[in-house]
Amino acid sequence: MTGEAVLDVDAMVAFAQALVQVPSVYDPARGFDEEPAAELIGERLSAFGWSPTFDLVAPGRPNVVTVVEGGLPGPTLMLEGHTDVVTEGDPDRWTFDPFAGEIRDGRLWGRGSADMKAGVAAMVYATKALADAGPFPGRVVLAALVDEEGMMQGAKHLVATGGMDGVDGVICCEPEGGEICHVAKGALRLRIDLHGVMAHGAMPFAGRNPNRAAGAVMSALAGLETEVQAEVGDDEYLGLPWLTPTVLRAGQPAQMNVMPADSSIWVDVRTVPAVVHDQLLRRVRATVAAAAEPLGIGWGVEVIDDRPSVQVSPEHALVRALRDAEVELTGAPGRLGGVPGATDGTVLTSRTGVPSVVCGPGGKWIAHQADEFVEVADIVHHANLYVAAAKKFLAGRAA
Repeated sequence: MTGEAVLDVDAMVAFAQALVQVPSVYDPARGFDEEPAAELIGERLSAFGWSPTFDLVAPGRPNVVTVVEGGLPGPTLMLEGHTDVVTEGDPDRWTFDPFAGEIRDGRLWGRGSADMKAGVAAMVYATKALADAGPFPGRVVLAALVDEEGMMQGAKHLVATGGMDGVDGVICCEPEGGEICHVAKGALRLRIDLHGVMAHGAMPFAGRNPNRAAGAVMSALAGLETEVQAEVGDDEYLGLPWLTPTVLRAGQPAQMNVMPADSSIWVDVRTVPAVVHDQLLRRVRATVAAAAEPLGIGWGVEVIDDRPSVQVSPEHALVRALRDAEVELTGAPGRLGGVPGATDGTVLTSRTGVPSVVCGPGGKWIAHQADEFVEVADIVHHANLYVAAAKKFLAGRAA
C-alpha cells in the first residue's frame, strides 16, 4: 500500500446525519421503507467513482452492494450494515425529533444513529480512505442490506443470489460498545398452535379450552428452559440460553363469554453455540405434547425462523486483524465479546461458513430505545479501526 489513509471526518459525520434524517422504518402504512436510505448510499458510492448495484429484495427494499478493487492480488473483505431501523415508537418519549439527526454534546442523536447509520457511514468512508491511499491487496465489498430488524431477508437474499461468493471475511458494523464480537447468539422463532373446541364461557365442560393448555405449555417451557440452562451453563461471552414466550393469541371470536377453539404462543428462543437447534426443537415438541395432550388439546409447532448461533475462533485472521488494529490505534487489544441478539452476520456465516465478526460504533444496549445516540468520536474511531483492520487482513499481516 502506497499512502496513508486519511479519513474525511466532517463528510462522514454529515453523511451519518443525513442517513438518520431518512426515516427508514419499514412501515408501508406510513409510506416508509429502506429505498430512500439505499438511494442516498448509492448516490454517495457513485460520487466516489464506484459502481453500486441495487438488488430489489421486496418492493421498496433494495440491497446496495459495491465492490472496491484494491488493484493488487489478495483476499476479499466485506463490510456490512443494514439500512432499516426499528420504529421510533411514541414520539412523546423522545426529548427531540427522532429523525432530526441533531448533533449535540458530541453525540449524534436519533433513531438509527447507533443501530446502525453510524456504522454504515463509518464503513463507507473507511473504504474511501483506504482506496484513496493507493493500491491495496484484494478488494472490499460494501453491503448495505434491508430487513435486518425483521426476518433478515436482505442477508438471506444476498446469500441466495451468490453475493457471498469469494468473500473471505465479514465485519458487521453493528454497535457493540467497543467489543469485537466473535460469537453471536442464535435465534429460533417458534409458533405453538393449540386446537380445542369452542364453547360458551358459562359451559366450559362442553368444549376443550386451548387457553388452559397455553398456560400449561408456558409453564412446561419454563421448566425446559431451566433444564437447558443447567446442561450448557453460562457461556463466557453470551450468557445463558432463553426460551421466552412473547405473544399469546386467542382464536376468534375474541369475546368475554366465548371459549375459543384455538390459541397460539409465539416463543423467542435465544441459544448459545452449545445448543443444537434440531435437538432443542425435538424437546420443545415433546414438551408441548406432554402439556397439551392430557387436556385433549391438539397442537403444532411451526418454525418461523432458524438462525443458529455462530462463532469464530479468537485466533482467526479477521479477529486478530481487528484486535491488532486496536493496538495500533489505542495501545491495547480490543476486548472480545458476544452479540446478545442476532445480526445479519448470523445469517451470512451460518449459511455460507464465511467468518463474520461484529464490531461498530455505538453502545451495546442503546439500540431500539428512545433518545438513541452515538458518540461522534466513536464513529471516527471505528472508521479508523476498519481502515487499519482491512489493511492487516487484506495483506495477511495480522500478528
